[in-house]
Amino acid sequence: MINGRAGGVQLEFTENEQKKEYLRGYEKAVRQMERSELKIQEMRLNRILPAVFSDGMPHASNRTDLSGYAALLDQEEKRYMRCRYLRINKCREITGRIEQLSDEDEKDVLMYRYIKLMKWEDICVKMEFSWKWIHKIHARALKNFQID
Repeated sequence: MINGRAGGVQLEFTENEQKKEYLRGYEKAVRQMERSELKIQEMRLNRILPAVFSDGMPHASNRTDLSGYAALLDQEEKRYMRCRYLRINKCREITGRIEQLSDEDEKDVLMYRYIKLMKWEDICVKMEFSWKWIHKIHARALKNFQID
């Protein structure tokens, strides 16, 4: 319900939005994991290729302690592993709920959209249905999808 109103259409809209938000949880977990992975790559790259001084003046060699870098890298790698674990669990959880649907087309549309992260156009091509029909299947799937 929005603002305490319980109108049929508004309640269904809100319920569908909640279901979509739940289904998008996997995509969020994937993006979070990818950001963590990029951060690790950047940290490693910056350690291998530090900023080059090009002012022509002599500089002391870089004698920084690697323990600080190693600790930060270890912390980020642990964060990445947590993100990866959460992504796998979220995928398993959402996939299990999608599999509870009885209609195979509904399952396919939700799997392609929310687990495979496919675009609508690609889903239409893959399933050989029109854009309009895919969205009708999606609406029906959301109606039949159970969060709890």
